[in-house]
Amino acid sequence: MQQPEKGSYQERPYQGKMEPDDGQWIRPAKDYASTRFSSLDQINGNNVQQLKLAFTFSTGLERGHEAAPLVVNNTMYIVTPFPNKLFALDLTKPGGPMKWVYEPKPTPASQGVACCDVVNRGASYFDGKIFYNTLDDQTVAVDANSGREVWRVRLGDINKGETLTMAPLVAKGKVIVGNSGGEMGVRGWLTAVDAKTGKIAWRAYATGPDKEVLIGPKFKPYYASERGQDLGVKSWPPDAWRIGGGGAWGWISYDPELNLLYYGTANPGPWNADARPGDNKWTAGVFARDADTGEAVWFYQFSPHDLYDYDGVNENILLDLPIGGGTKKVLVHPDRNGYVYVIDRTNGKVESANVFAPITTSKGVNLQTGQLEYVKDKETKLGVVVRNLCPTAPGAKDWQPSAFSPRTGLLYIPHNNLCMDEEDMQVNYIAGTPYVGANVRMYNAPGGYGGLFTAWDPVAGKAVWNIPDRFPVWSGALVTGGDLVFYGTLDGWFRAVDARTGRELWRFKTGSGIIGQPISYKGPDGKQYIAILSGVGGWAGAIVSGGLDGRDSSAALGFAGAMKDLPKYTTPGGMLYVFSLP
Repeated sequence: MQQPEKGSYQERPYQGKMEPDDGQWIRPAKDYASTRFSSLDQINGNNVQQLKLAFTFSTGLERGHEAAPLVVNNTMYIVTPFPNKLFALDLTKPGGPMKWVYEPKPTPASQGVACCDVVNRGASYFDGKIFYNTLDDQTVAVDANSGREVWRVRLGDINKGETLTMAPLVAKGKVIVGNSGGEMGVRGWLTAVDAKTGKIAWRAYATGPDKEVLIGPKFKPYYASERGQDLGVKSWPPDAWRIGGGGAWGWISYDPELNLLYYGTANPGPWNADARPGDNKWTAGVFARDADTGEAVWFYQFSPHDLYDYDGVNENILLDLPIGGGTKKVLVHPDRNGYVYVIDRTNGKVESANVFAPITTSKGVNLQTGQLEYVKDKETKLGVVVRNLCPTAPGAKDWQPSAFSPRTGLLYIPHNNLCMDEEDMQVNYIAGTPYVGANVRMYNAPGGYGGLFTAWDPVAGKAVWNIPDRFPVWSGALVTGGDLVFYGTLDGWFRAVDARTGRELWRFKTGSGIIGQPISYKGPDGKQYIAILSGVGGWAGAIVSGGLDGRDSSAALGFAGAMKDLPKYTTPGGMLYVFSLP
């Protein structure tokens, strides 16, 4: 573990509002602000060493398990990777036996157009129903008590390469869903579906004319680079926006007071940036949208003309932080490009952007213009191998979500420590087939390890402590009122560390690598429980779950090169693990 200089961290307990905590877990990130903080404190630093296995449950599947379980009314709900089964477990009975299973039976062909494993990132609960997505572009509503299907609606087309892997969020009676498929040349969108009927309320595209992006009179971005008519067309070559990517497969946050949804847009397509001169609006950035109408209020582009598949889909944690002598409503966003952004969530102004991982591809972020300043010598080129690009294509961190503690004022970031070599190639678009145009080889960044787990002070803009790991830390994070942080590793260790110091206090070896999201809940017996889905896979673990040959360093869009040793440490298999004190 790497520690900062002594005395460099001053604890700053959070003064902002937090949602009331009833001990359940009804949304992917616990709350609308996406803090992934549970106030439960029965398990703490004094007794976590006594944490024991309470029960397990096998999903019977071998692909990547990325979802966070839900806990509602003494029932746990688990969404699996393809074929996207929904299990309901009865927490009032010993061992959490299965109450029912809902099987949506998605189209098998959808597996063939999924970019990076056939994963699913979870579900949301609202008004007696569980809402989640299937890989073949359907959103379903299931009665939480009976497992009966209430409605289902198809939102995309697998023949175009579209899939749905993200966890929806319910806000203002609408189920908010975004598509995946940037590596297939899809056109990204975010869609709101009526939670009662399943009818589409609005759809906002990430590319194209203002009318289709839902840009109108309300749209007032902070930076001049985001202003102008139909930039979603003009910042692309003719018609390239129609297959330009910009999916919304990451996380959605919601501010009820401002009535704004916040979400990131994914990479432009193809990876070969020479094929798409221009800023490629509105990809690789963050939108604020009116929750009722979907109208855009502001946008900020993290990586204009994204050269390295950096996207902008990572989590946006909504906090009220002391900045500039006052308290500001901000969103904190650890981006794949290697910077932790603190952005005024009322208008899109970048308050700070600080480095949290090795970077060679850019020199910094100009806070006056908002522009990421690329390093000219590191720009990718057609037919030329450009070496030592840091961070790599999955970024300094990918989808794996951070957690924020109001008790310590720290953000806990699971992330990667990887670099890459890239050679761009000619590529042609054929619907439903890969549209990438790049050869990539990934490897560990300086230090010789693939991942880090970092405690970050978002006000000071620096790391407080970090823990290196052999492989990228591809699980989500959970922080609790007991001042414990939980996370998992790709070789199958589930860990609890001290939220202030990073000292490991407990660990448990699961049967497969962990890429899931831990949760904490209060059981019907009044006890605090910790739960995690184990089951290696996803982009990082595809070498194991997909049975890839590690000698082919280009497999899994280049990730196999950095993960060639992973099969020595873990095997596939989905299993729920639930822990409690004796």
